[in-house]
Amino acid sequence: MDYKKLVDVYEALGSTTKRLKKTAIIAELLKQTNADIQKLMLLLQGRVFPTWDQRELGVADRLLIKAIAASSGATSDKVEREFAKTGDLGLAAESLLRNRRQSTLTSRSLTITKVFDNIRKVAEFQGKGTVERKLQLISELLTTATAKEAKYIVRTISGNLRVGIGSGSIRDAIVWAFFGKELELKYDDKDEAIKVRDRADFGKYLDAVQSAYDLTNDFSVVAEAAQTKGLKGLSTISLKVGIPIKVMLAQKAKDVEDGFRQVGKPAAIEYKYDGFRIQLHKSKGTISLFTRRLENVTKQFPDVVKYAKEYIKGNEYILDSEAVGYSPKTRKYLPFQMVSQRIKRKYDISKLEQELPVEVNIFDVIYYEGKNYISTPFRERRKLVEKIVKSVPLKIKPCEHIESSNEEEAKKFLAKALDSGNEGVMLKALDAPYKPGSRVGYMLKLKPSFDTLDLVVIGADWGEGKRAKYLSSFYIACVDEDGNFKEIGKVASGIKELEDSAEGATMQQMTSLLKPLFTSEKGKTITVKPKVVIEVEYGEIQKSPTYSSGYALRFPRIKTVREDRKADDATTLNEIEKLYKEQNK
Repeated sequence: MDYKKLVDVYEALGSTTKRLKKTAIIAELLKQTNADIQKLMLLLQGRVFPTWDQRELGVADRLLIKAIAASSGATSDKVEREFAKTGDLGLAAESLLRNRRQSTLTSRSLTITKVFDNIRKVAEFQGKGTVERKLQLISELLTTATAKEAKYIVRTISGNLRVGIGSGSIRDAIVWAFFGKELELKYDDKDEAIKVRDRADFGKYLDAVQSAYDLTNDFSVVAEAAQTKGLKGLSTISLKVGIPIKVMLAQKAKDVEDGFRQVGKPAAIEYKYDGFRIQLHKSKGTISLFTRRLENVTKQFPDVVKYAKEYIKGNEYILDSEAVGYSPKTRKYLPFQMVSQRIKRKYDISKLEQELPVEVNIFDVIYYEGKNYISTPFRERRKLVEKIVKSVPLKIKPCEHIESSNEEEAKKFLAKALDSGNEGVMLKALDAPYKPGSRVGYMLKLKPSFDTLDLVVIGADWGEGKRAKYLSSFYIACVDEDGNFKEIGKVASGIKELEDSAEGATMQQMTSLLKPLFTSEKGKTITVKPKVVIEVEYGEIQKSPTYSSGYALRFPRIKTVREDRKADDATTLNEIEKLYKEQNK
């Protein structure tokens, strides 16, 4: 397939905000796709590797500027000036390549495969001459590309496609494209509505596609199975040890009574640790560790690997857990921000292991000895945790857990959790399955403190006076169902100036994290690629016409940087709306 067809789809997606319209556009593209559907599906999401794949392109804006200059005939200074106007290197490439001399154009057309392969090869180069070889591959694509094609090639490489599609639209498009005929599905563009022969059947197909994606984290695999083998092909997709899945996420409970009302009685009640999620995988004697962001952190946690080998029975498994830092002197739990540096550290690991040890608290089984436990009720999964994990305090153990129908007993357990230095408790439905990547009512978190939200930084302001070299206030956003970032306010409170403490966020830390993500700068205000997630405390959610989310936070305060979170893991607009309604009851 010609890359031009995909570019036309990008343009169409970017020109509408209607979710069903986006779904229809993607579905029509999938119907026309044959051999290269896996490559197409990845490029459609602005990537060349699945979300769980740790490989990175390693292309800085500076290198893209050189490639645009080389293929357009413009100087690097001119590319930078064009970039500064819009904050979008893709638009800069489009503008400059549209005006290039006719003699530089070729009659060749780019294919999906050519674009995908060239971009993917960029990640493979290592050692001497790497920059030159990356530049050559990118320039080759841009020289052959039309101006519009160049825009999306550059955006794909920079990781900022800007077409506004979320996983829900892609999932639905797979159903529309490959099962639309048997569902007798018709889309009414005028009324923005769909009609199907049978709503229950439609739901069955949506669930099948979603379940397959939950097990793979890869729509390219799901789309190919649906296209070539239909519903039966989707049912044969299974978990693979070593490939992380998105973890199940929790909704919020106001209090113990509200928690029981949502999950039922009796319920499982567990400590809510102030740590970070670790997914443990074991296969053929090899242990792999993944964060909630699906990052492989096995090398950063040799202590956890050792504990898993010594104290977990089994040859093959996927377990869900929370790693909590503690003080080697007092043996008391430490807040997340104290140990978060271990996630990113790639040197002095043995020293950090001694200074900031962690205890691994296992709370769920996803896969064990050849069996998928996702659909198994939680009470059975918990029994298996207790059977296979040996309890060795300050190393590894099943998480603290009770089962109760009694509100007073639950409140005492909550008090015990808080006294132990934890954030609160989790309440879980005993008969519920494991739902990867979902915030469902099967699992709730109860924290008797300021509410917090995980929000994405989309911009910032430089400080003044002695703080002029640091970013000191930050524009923050939640995420809607299509993956668009919706601004919900600005926060400056809670941030410290220098790295004088391991607790909380600092201006120095935030400036260091955000500088490589700059996309534009006007006066004191900069915009950034939405990559950095911060945990924000707030007093109240208010309606607001000022921000694109329609809401604003009263008394927002930065609690910490969540380097274990991805931007698409941020608090959703739907959650904000729900919290707003609940607080006003």
